[in-house]
Amino acid sequence: MRKKRVLLLSEGFGSGHTQAAYALAVGLRELDPGIQTRVIELGKFLNPVLGPMIVNAYRKTVSKQPKLVGIMYRRQYKKSLNRLTQLALHRIFYTHTSQVIEQLKPDLIVCTHPVPNAVVARLKRLGLDVPLFTLITDYDAHGTWTSGEVTKYLVSTPVVMEKLLERGIPAQRIEVTGIPVHPNFWHTHDKAEIRAQFGLKPMPTVLIMGGGWGLMNSDDLLAYMTEYRERVQLIYCVGNNEESRARLLADPRFQHPNVRVIGFTREVSKLMDISDLLVTKPGGMTCTEGLSKGIPMLFYEPIPGQEEENCEYFVQQGFGEMLETAATVKRWFELIQEPYASDQFRRKLLTKRNQYYNPMQCSRAVLQFMQ
Repeated sequence: MRKKRVLLLSEGFGSGHTQAAYALAVGLRELDPGIQTRVIELGKFLNPVLGPMIVNAYRKTVSKQPKLVGIMYRRQYKKSLNRLTQLALHRIFYTHTSQVIEQLKPDLIVCTHPVPNAVVARLKRLGLDVPLFTLITDYDAHGTWTSGEVTKYLVSTPVVMEKLLERGIPAQRIEVTGIPVHPNFWHTHDKAEIRAQFGLKPMPTVLIMGGGWGLMNSDDLLAYMTEYRERVQLIYCVGNNEESRARLLADPRFQHPNVRVIGFTREVSKLMDISDLLVTKPGGMTCTEGLSKGIPMLFYEPIPGQEEENCEYFVQQGFGEMLETAATVKRWFELIQEPYASDQFRRKLLTKRNQYYNPMQCSRAVLQFMQ
């Protein structure tokens, strides 16, 4: 019997979209080894030279002109990508998408970014007979995610579902599944083994993440944290941003046995398990990974638009707090040095997490549709 095939399409505009696609793909295979999955960053796959150039230009805009990103986000907030825009995307960048789909012959397509979602929606209008699932990877519902050809929307929270309902999406086409995380985040790991693997000490630990692009611009607050390095272990994870890593490593304040500066790693789930506090940009994927681990979060420098919405949701639900002053750092760094208080707070978050989130639900929803 032919195995069921799921094609997951993403784009590299921020690492979260593709991480969500891979997380769902691995989750599907974990629950049903008979499923075949393929993850493709569509623009890069079809345009290996131009695609990365466009992503890099977007990255520079996010880094240097975040307010412009926010203006663009809000201007298009209630609008889906119109047919003229979809046609232009298809003609310029995505001409061969239909050939890719024909070759791979998926039984289901899942899009984790609005652009391939719009491209596949256009192909469905032209006759493509494959179900299209849209996995919204933030805690908001921007208009560019929506299309009449979507079979089902997989969303993070009831709040996002309500926003889609307000846009006229029928309730039966929306399912609250949470954003999927890699199965590594489904379970806890042995702390002693993790510390031995990374050469870390059994002491209060803070994990500071700059997102997949390693964007860390709050040098003052990041440096202020090092004042606690005798009592608190600090792990700075800067992703693929080698420039940021080199800058921190050259700073004497970061040259201490209790301070680690690391680049890209696939071991974030383990690092969260041995950490007592997560300091991060509020990207949808990182926030969801922190949620799955029940770790308290401090958010800094949200990109105007979706990261602001992510931040607002997690703060309102009690899973995190905005990091705006040194006083916030002081209060939290002192809390995690009190083992009983820190442990009780994390237990509280884990209890709340179990009410809000099941990390396997998204994979189960897709499998249920395919049965």
